Amino acid sequence: MSYDLREISLDRKDKKAGKSEDWMYDSDPRGTGQRVVMRYQESRDAGATVTMPSKLRRGLPRRTGSLCPECVKIIPAVLYEEGGALVMKKECQEHGEFKEVCWSDVDMYLKAESWAFDGVGIQNPAITDATVCPYECGLCNLHYSNTALCNIDLTNRCNLKCPICFANANAAGYVFEPTFEQILYEFAVLRAQRPIPVNAIQFAGGEPTIYPHFVETVKAAREMGFAQIQVATNGIRIATEEGFIEDCAQAGLNTVYLQFDGLKEENYVAARGKPLLQIKMKAIQRIREMAEPKPTICLVPTMVGSFNEDQVGPIMDFAIENSDVVKGVNYQPVSLTGRIPDEEREKLRYTLSDLAHDLEEQTGYATVDDWYPVPFVAPISELVSILTDSAKTSFTSHPGCGLATYLFLDRGKDPVPITRFVDIEGLMEDMWELSQRARDAKIKFVSKIKALNLLRRHFDEGSAPSGMGLRTFLRTLGTMFKEGNKRGASDFSYRMMYVGGMHFQDNYNYDIERVKRCVIHYASPDGRIIPFCAYNTGPVFRNEVEKKFAIPLREWGRRHAESADS
Repeated sequence: MSYDLREISLDRKDKKAGKSEDWMYDSDPRGTGQRVVMRYQESRDAGATVTMPSKLRRGLPRRTGSLCPECVKIIPAVLYEEGGALVMKKECQEHGEFKEVCWSDVDMYLKAESWAFDGVGIQNPAITDATVCPYECGLCNLHYSNTALCNIDLTNRCNLKCPICFANANAAGYVFEPTFEQILYEFAVLRAQRPIPVNAIQFAGGEPTIYPHFVETVKAAREMGFAQIQVATNGIRIATEEGFIEDCAQAGLNTVYLQFDGLKEENYVAARGKPLLQIKMKAIQRIREMAEPKPTICLVPTMVGSFNEDQVGPIMDFAIENSDVVKGVNYQPVSLTGRIPDEEREKLRYTLSDLAHDLEEQTGYATVDDWYPVPFVAPISELVSILTDSAKTSFTSHPGCGLATYLFLDRGKDPVPITRFVDIEGLMEDMWELSQRARDAKIKFVSKIKALNLLRRHFDEGSAPSGMGLRTFLRTLGTMFKEGNKRGASDFSYRMMYVGGMHFQDNYNYDIERVKRCVIHYASPDGRIIPFCAYNTGPVFRNEVEKKFAIPLREWGRRHAESADS
């Protein structure tokens, strides 16, 4: 028996999509005799350009579009400086004025804003005639950025009851758990995105590891061509179930995105409802003791003001101490949902600049000057896309969405931020200029040599750590320019610790310009791709999607009881 999912056109607006070929996934993953057949066309677009100068209005004060936190109607807002902070003020005719600190350090924001780049949009959007963001998601013709990472919710069930969870698992009164075939359809939609097929996915939820077909879903993702497969997890199943993470790794799992709120047990009891610190330690140790292939770990702390901001430094130190398996920390300032009084909200609010200042104060080895916005690296994507004649993922999010830096690790010595031995601003400026010249060059080899010379020019060997010489630096980054594949990036990351912060929006600090440039999306079983901050806040498409495909909790329980008895 075959289960045929509908063919997905790669260019819904223009059927003349250039050279194309059929791609098919055909498998009997559970050995049931029911084969799953998935077909779609892949096209090769001749234009490799993925990044363009940003159309974002810059400078302060300026107007933008936002939402009323009460009625969620679109209202105008003003961004301006007050008391050294970036502040948003907006007024709803029905519900009055709202005022919110978006960044506690306005200078950090203005630096980030100076590095804005936009993507070139989606060639085959699901919605081609959208006029109102964020209420017509799909993706649509208004969207600037490609999908750099797509979340795929496998279930809204969870083995915890966390009050700060986006998914509200166990509280909805229904079970949202797409079938294996629906997940495959989501995969196909993502791989069909143009000009850049989606290469990175993250399984989310609820707790995705309790999805009944989790391992085979990972395997299917690998077979369908995803280069980076992650899971956002609390780590319970990894820590407690023998052989589970080994099976995941064999299936193709690359990264464990481990919920990690600090090194104080009381933080877990307060935020997650039970002591979990030892569970986290056991999960990390289990991965450490695995044979190859083994996934890397990225620690993911949810940062809440007046709660765990004292843990910024200790979490970073812990990651460095465990850098044999932990390769990054991605701090996430909390998104405040629901009605919260002003005084309480000010207490809980934690911004990206708070993170940068706390890390400097608590560690001493990373300063606020070491951080750059996510789109800062977009010139690399543009240049590599041109040199390899293949569109690469470009991280063209709004500069207010996230910050990042890299720390070079030399055993027994303090971490060294990459900014101390690379003139990264000069490097990005020159890469952007080279990409513009290389686009029209008939012979790309000359531009590749120039790219390597840029790396040499902006590398300060006298300031570099002993373990990172010019030859190593050129070899690791040079691979990306020559081959355009993952190997250069993974070589670069081998002795580097990624440090990032991603502040997802809530209805108090909602900026529609950020939604238009979002690069972290959600896939849904009906084929839509929805920006993170439209899925979980604002319009909250999560509710619509889940209710469309959910079954009542009691009905789900009855069905599974019958299945267990049969």
